[in-house]
Order: sequence, then C-alpha cells, then structure tokens
Amino acid sequence: MDPVLLARLQFAMTIGFHFLFPPISIGLGWLLVVVEGMAWRTGDPLWERMGRFFAKLLGLTFALGVATGIVMEFQFGTNWASYSRFVGDIFGAPLAAEAIFAFFLESAFLGVYLLGRGRVSRGVHWFSILMVAVGSTLSAFWILVANSWQQTPAGFEVVEGRAVLTSFYDAVFNSSMWPRFFHQMTAAMITGAFFMAAAAAWLLRKGRTPEIASRALKLSLVAGLVFSILAAVPTGHWHAVQVARDQPAKFAVIEGLYQTQKQAPLAVFGIPMGDPPRLAAEVSIPGLASWLAFGDVNAEVKGTDAFAKEDLPPLFLPFVSFHSMVMLGGLFLGVMALGLLLWRLGRLEATRWYHLLLIVAGPLPLLANQLGWITAEVGRQPWTVYGFLRTADSVSITVTSGELVFSLVLLGSIYTLLLSLYLFVLVRELNHGPAPLPGTPEPEVA
Repeated sequence: MDPVLLARLQFAMTIGFHFLFPPISIGLGWLLVVVEGMAWRTGDPLWERMGRFFAKLLGLTFALGVATGIVMEFQFGTNWASYSRFVGDIFGAPLAAEAIFAFFLESAFLGVYLLGRGRVSRGVHWFSILMVAVGSTLSAFWILVANSWQQTPAGFEVVEGRAVLTSFYDAVFNSSMWPRFFHQMTAAMITGAFFMAAAAAWLLRKGRTPEIASRALKLSLVAGLVFSILAAVPTGHWHAVQVARDQPAKFAVIEGLYQTQKQAPLAVFGIPMGDPPRLAAEVSIPGLASWLAFGDVNAEVKGTDAFAKEDLPPLFLPFVSFHSMVMLGGLFLGVMALGLLLWRLGRLEATRWYHLLLIVAGPLPLLANQLGWITAEVGRQPWTVYGFLRTADSVSITVTSGELVFSLVLLGSIYTLLLSLYLFVLVRELNHGPAPLPGTPEPEVA
C-alpha cells in the first residue's frame, strides 16, 4: 500500500480522535466560568451543585484530550520527518508556546479548580476556572497559529531546502489565523453548549435534580443560539472570504465551481462528479458565490479549470464535508431557537421529545468540527505547506507500509478502548446526577 496514504490515514485518525475533546473542554470551560461566577456572587447552592457536576465532566474530557494530543505530536518526527525538517524552525515555536503559555496554565489551575473547592476562597476558585478557560483558549490559539501557517505561510524564506523564520509576527498573524481562530472558538462554544444541553436533557428525562437541569439547559440554550449565529456571521463568512482570496483552488472545490465565471452561483446541493468535473442534481443560487466572496455579484470567481490538475484538491470530499458542516450549522440554530421558544411558552422542562432531541443532537457539533477540519485539510491538498511543500514530499522515507499498518491497527484499538471508557464513565456520571452538597441529605428522585 502507498505509505503516503497510510501516513495520512494515521494522522487523520489520531488528530480526528484528539479533536473530539478540546472543543468540549473549551466550550464547557467558559460555561463553567458563568456557573461558578453565579455560585460565588449569589451564594445559591444550586449553582454550586451544577458547578461540581459539570466540573467532573470537564476533568474527564480534559484528561482524554491531553492523552490523545501527545500521540499526535510524536507523529511529526516518526511519520513526517521530511516535513519536520522543512518547517522545524517555524513550527516548533508555536508548539513550544502552546506548552509553556497555555498547557501549563490550564493544567495547574485545573488542579486548583477540581481540588481546591472549599480549600481556597470562592473568588480564587472562580479565578481558577477562568484561567482554565483562558488557558484552553490560548492552547487553541497557538495550535491554530501553527496550522494556519501551513494554509497561508508567511514571515519566512526558503534557505537550502528549509523554511527559515524572518518575521515571527508575520508568521503568527498570517492572513488566515484570525478568521480560523474566531470561527473555531465559536464552534467550540457551540460544542460546549450542546454538551451541557444534552447532559441537562438527560437529567430531566431521568428525573434527577430538575432544578439544576433546568438552569443548565437554559444557560446552554442562550449560549448555543448566540454562538450558532456568530459561527455563520461574521466568523464563517469572514473565513470563506479569506479562503476565496488566499486559497482559490480550495474555494473552487468546496463551492463546486469547475469553470471560471462571473456571477458565480452558490451550490446549495449537488453531487460532485469527475471526467469532466460537474455537479449532478445541482441546486444553486446564481451570483451568490461572487457576492459572498468579493461583495460583488458580477465578480469573477476562479473555477478548477484555472489550476493545473496536479495542484487541485480532491473534488468530492471537501465539497461534501463543507456543505454538510453548513447544513449542521443551520440545524444547530433551529434546535436552539426551538428550545428558547419552548422556554418562552413555559413548556421547556415538560417537553420530553425535545429533551430526546437534545440528547441525539448533543454529539453533532463534534461531527461539524470534524467536517470543518476535513474541509480545511483535504482542501489544502496536495500541499502540507500551501504552495511550498507537497504532501508526497513530506513523509518519512524510512517508515514502511507494514509499520504504518501495524501502528494504525494498534492505535485504532487503543482509541476504541479509550472512547468506550470515556462514554462509560460519562454515562455513569450522568446517571448519578449532581451530588448533594457536603453535609446535606440526598434529594429524592422524582
């Protein structure tokens, strides 16, 4: 088998599995800043019990994120040695900054948050979860700096086959970094909101602490709707405009534009077909792609015909991933808006079918995150560093196909076990529900 394909599959598996956990940690962390702030300011024991409950779920998720992230970084040296040689002078800086300025911050304060309740003042305890949320956000910032540099490399020059840093500022604040960062942060907040909403809906269906579940559900509905809107406008639109400007081949593929044209249509639905490239069963809106990308319905948008075939990403996967992600974004808006309507009508806690809907929809933001990553990374192909280093030239030449297959099977087995354990512990905690405060009796189950 092709070692390049196997190395890509292994990296996709490891980063895809790892990427299940950081968005939950970031979104849930910021929601807990609100919960713990309310517990501190009001002295209401229900807010404190809510904080204690979701703190357990945050700690569990954070642990899995750390464990799976280590494997991902090791692969740069094992499977992608040629890539590491090319980008080492640049790529190492944001990874080191992520460890020094972000990971240690959130890890240290997570210990204070989880173990310091009742041992430190309420203000210090709230500050600890704030630092966890800030640390997780900084961690995402530096990881996105590194990845965005691959998409839109800047602040360097190639010397003797290596990328040499010439401007740290330009490399960090490359043209795609801010759009990608803010779009990913809104996605993380949606993920955390749906995670909390699904947990609250589970508690309501089980009849566990309905007062706490109701508060958690209302908080998550407000956050979910606000950030679902922000994910589309302005962050999603901003990012799409950036891609159209900096990576026109990717934009052509994800929008299904196979001919360079003015008044380029926006494909609402279609099935990408090859030889020649076309969209089957196409449903599109004329001129909308030109207007969204360049603010002018008559603007010319490059199609795939404007690029050499060897420089084009695959046609099918980025298109389907992007449109599926957009579709899910619309679903998130609808689900959150429906919940707020039920709240307004006074039927939120009693509508059991809506609680089931939230439980089913709870994991869908994780799927949307994965689809967004596929769109970005497969859409960047055939490059690891856009326009400078091809994926085929980035792999380690000494790693054999057999070794890659063995590691794929081994890691896949370990990840299956880890995910099973995570879900087992998560369901167990949800079934237990929020514990009573120390020194108070266990409330009766409704």
